[in-house]
Amino acid sequence: MACVLFSGCYTLKQGVTLLGYLNRAIPLEQVDNEEFVSLVMDIRAFAMEDLGLSMSKNYTRYVEIDRNYLAAIVSASARDSFRRHEWRFPIVGRMPYKGFFDNNDAYKERSKLEKKDLDVWIRGVDAFSTLGWFRDPLYSYMRQYSPAALADLIIHELVHATVFLKGNVKFNEELAQFIGSEGARLFVEKRYGLDSEEYLKMQTAEKDRENYVAFIQELTAELNVLYLSDAGREEKLAGKELIIKTAKERFKDEYETRFSGDNYLGFIDLPVNNAYLELFRLYHTEDNFYEDLYEHTGRDLPALIAAAKTLVRKGNPREQLSSIMLRKLPQNP
Repeated sequence: MACVLFSGCYTLKQGVTLLGYLNRAIPLEQVDNEEFVSLVMDIRAFAMEDLGLSMSKNYTRYVEIDRNYLAAIVSASARDSFRRHEWRFPIVGRMPYKGFFDNNDAYKERSKLEKKDLDVWIRGVDAFSTLGWFRDPLYSYMRQYSPAALADLIIHELVHATVFLKGNVKFNEELAQFIGSEGARLFVEKRYGLDSEEYLKMQTAEKDRENYVAFIQELTAELNVLYLSDAGREEKLAGKELIIKTAKERFKDEYETRFSGDNYLGFIDLPVNNAYLELFRLYHTEDNFYEDLYEHTGRDLPALIAAAKTLVRKGNPREQLSSIMLRKLPQNP
């Protein structure tokens, strides 16, 4: 994300804002919240010492900010397919999103993309990795996060700072998503215990998240059948609207049986489009590759991370990771 924010004609504005945040960052130890400081320090130690993520000084500084997210991220997709729009940046290559600190700039970007007949989605992100260019800080809104959510965020971003393959954005995001989620689970288990309120809350939230992702994947699969058909463009667009409308009705009818809380009720009124759905295709695998590999190789997250560190850009990173992990299994006599 460093180059997403520091590339092209908008370099200066984004750079000045980020550097402004970094320049007013204070040491974590000076934050007037002993519980938060202790939690962050424990997460960092677990991520680097227990899991083996790269040692760094990320998340040792703190910035007070007057909103509950860091930047607005713009994504776009074709209206009649899941062909994502990409921006080209130096160092990191092509990326399927572009970040702005000023919401007005994000809306202007959306307007330009919509004129190209694209579906567009704007979302807030609470963190991003600068891939070692800067010391990534914590922000004040993170003080409200649950231990599991904070651990997931920090571990996810530290994965990006540890393993980053240029031109493989989907692999980078899938890997960080899996390690962040499983790493957070292991952290909460170690710090609080399996019978703790924190662990039980995390399990409930994770189950709801999994159910939501599964529902979205059902919807994208149905739409993809339409998009890959021989139907004409206008027929696809009309079919898309009907499928999304029907999915929302089904979501509302099935909500109480799928979810334990009301965190996902907003989907019913969400202006869902391909750009929104494509985000789930980017971050979440549909084939359980990482879960299956993890289970088959002994549920050893440090070993998975160690293997990921050895990956090279050339070749299929999934195939490389699988080959490395399977070679470490005991051989039958």
